[in-house]
Amino acid sequence: MELLCVTSRSSSVLLDPDGLYEAREKWELFLNGERLGEEYRSVTSLFDLEPDTDYLLESVTDTGKKESFSFRTRKETCSLDVRNFGAKGDGRTEDTAFLQAAILCCPEGGRVLVPPGDYITGPLFLKSHMTLEIADGAALRLLTDRERFPVFPGHIPADNPDGEILLGLFEGCATDGFAAALNGIDVTDTAVIGEGVIDGRADEGDWWIRPKEIRVASRGNLLYTQRCKGLLVQGLTFMNSPSWNLHPAFSEELDFIDIRVKAPWDSPNTDGFDPESCRKVRLLGAEISVGDDCIAIKSGKIGLGRKYRRPCEDLEIGWCALLDGHGGVTVGSEMAGGVRKVRAHHCYMKGNDRALRIKTRRDRGKDGVVDDILFRDVRMDGVKMPLVVNSFYFCDTDGKTDRVQSREKAPVDETTPEIGSVCFERVEATGCKACAAYAMGLPEKPMAHLELRNCSFSFDPEAKPMVPAMALNVEECCRRGIIARFLKKLTLHNVQMEGIAGNPLETEEVEEIIQE
Repeated sequence: MELLCVTSRSSSVLLDPDGLYEAREKWELFLNGERLGEEYRSVTSLFDLEPDTDYLLESVTDTGKKESFSFRTRKETCSLDVRNFGAKGDGRTEDTAFLQAAILCCPEGGRVLVPPGDYITGPLFLKSHMTLEIADGAALRLLTDRERFPVFPGHIPADNPDGEILLGLFEGCATDGFAAALNGIDVTDTAVIGEGVIDGRADEGDWWIRPKEIRVASRGNLLYTQRCKGLLVQGLTFMNSPSWNLHPAFSEELDFIDIRVKAPWDSPNTDGFDPESCRKVRLLGAEISVGDDCIAIKSGKIGLGRKYRRPCEDLEIGWCALLDGHGGVTVGSEMAGGVRKVRAHHCYMKGNDRALRIKTRRDRGKDGVVDDILFRDVRMDGVKMPLVVNSFYFCDTDGKTDRVQSREKAPVDETTPEIGSVCFERVEATGCKACAAYAMGLPEKPMAHLELRNCSFSFDPEAKPMVPAMALNVEECCRRGIIARFLKKLTLHNVQMEGIAGNPLETEEVEEIIQE
C-alpha cells in the first residue's frame, strides 16, 4: 500500500500498484482496528477523519495477503459550516452568496464544510490555504441561466512582462468565457475534497443546444484554474458540465485523485479532464465517461503556444477507467506549446472510438513538440481504434484546406510542429475494429520514433469498416494491422495480432524498421 495524499479530514491510498482501475483482488480494510468494508479498486479514499490524528490502515486480501501502514492527518485551524452562513441546501433557494461568504471567511489552514443537501449556486471562487469539503449527500447544482454567470475576459492588458493577464480560455485561445462552477485563480495550497457531487445541470439549460454558437461568451467548465499551485481534488463526482469538465490551465503541482466525471455519450465537447500548459499533474484512480475525449492534454493553439512556450509536462495518469468517449487519453490537438513526459499506465478502457491518441497538424508551430510519451499496462475492450498518431487532424476552420491536409512535403518553418518519441508498452486490446495502430507523421518532419513493445490485439470478427484517424484522404479500414507513414524509426517487439485480414504491417516512407 502507498499513501497518495492526506488532508486534515481525508486520505487516498494505492492498494494494488499492479492492478488496473480494478484491483486484482478484493481488499478488506480496517482503520484503527475497525472494519471499514471491502474495496475492489486499486485506489481508494478515506473520509470523515479527524485532524492531527494518527491512523493505522490495515488490509487483507481474499488470498490472505496482509499489509498495513500508519499516517497522520494534517492540522486544521477551524471548521466553518456553510449552514451557519445562511446556506439552505433545500434545492430551491440560491445559496451562492452564502457559500462564497464561508469560503472568503475561512482562515489559513481551515475547512469549509458543505453538509448534505442540494445547494443551488452560481460560480464559486476558491482561495489559498484552505480545504473545501463537499460531504457525502451534498450536491452543488449550478444555475441554468447563463446570464447569471460571470464572464472571464479573454484579453486583459496588464503592466507585466507578458503585457496581459490570462483569464478566459477556450479551445486553446484567449477568449471570453463563462466562469466555472469552481474557479481557482492564483490560488496556492488548496484542497477540494469529499464524496459529494458538482452538477453543471447542462441538460436542464441551453448549454448543449447550438453548442458551437457563442452566446455572450464560450461555455464554461465545472472546475477551472489559472496560475494555481498545489491543488488537490479528491473523491468528488463531476457531472453534466456545460463544456469541458475539469480544465486546469497554466498551473502546477496538481493532484486529482479518486474522482468521477460523467456526461451523456452524446453531450457536446464535454471532455473529462483537460490540463493545459500545466506541470506536475497526477490523475489517479479516476472513472470518466463523457461525450468527447475522456482526457485531452493541451498547450494552446499557436498564438498562446508561441507567446508563452509553456508545455504541458510531467503528467501521470494511473489506475483510471476511461469509458464512453471519443478518446481515452489524447494528446492535442491544441498543443502549440508542446507536450512532454507523459506517463499513462494501469488503465482500463472500454467503448472509446480512439483510445490512445495523439493529434496535431500543420500550423501548431515549432514549439508544438510532442515527446517522451509512454503508454503502458493498458487493457482495452471493444475499442474501435486502439492506437492513433495523427499529424493531419482536421480541426478548426482551415483544418480541411490543402495546406493542412496535403501529403506532399511542405517547407519546414516556424509553423511546423513535431512528434518525437512515443511508446506503447504492454497494451492489450480485444474487440478491435479498424486496425491495431495507425500512425502518420508529417512528410516534411517525420515522427522520430514509434515503439510498440509486448502488445496484443484481437479483432471483432463482425467489425465494420471505419476511418481510423480524423484526417482527409484516410481510407476506411477493417481488421488491419499496423499502418505507419512518415516515420524515421519504427520498433516492434513482441507484437501479437489475432483476426487481422491482410498484412500485419503496412508502411510508407518509414526510414528504419526494427522487428524483434
